[in-house]
Amino acid sequence: MRRFSRYKPTLVASLLLLTPGLAAALTVAGAQLPDDAKAVGENRYRLSRDYETALKYFRTTYSARYTRRPIADQPGVKAVHIANPDAKPGQWEGLNVYELKGEVRVFVLVKRGK
Repeated sequence: MRRFSRYKPTLVASLLLLTPGLAAALTVAGAQLPDDAKAVGENRYRLSRDYETALKYFRTTYSARYTRRPIADQPGVKAVHIANPDAKPGQWEGLNVYELKGEVRVFVLVKRGK
């Protein structure tokens, strides 16, 4: 048994990498984004999932304590703002999740300050 103990960390790491759904999520200024997020600009990310699935992810990740409000009132645009009540300077203070022209994107707002 003792000779296998040095292989445990390698075994656990390989299982995590090969198991779907357990991939490490992307973190930006403390905000957790889905693992399919791809950077398209500074603090801007494109998601490969649809808008409703993205909102479900954020509802699961961030409880009702993180307030949500609609921020778009135009045909063809869906958008919601998720506020972080515990934001400190350098951390995310809000997430804008939106769909425009069939693409779902997230903009991470970082709190400025001292």
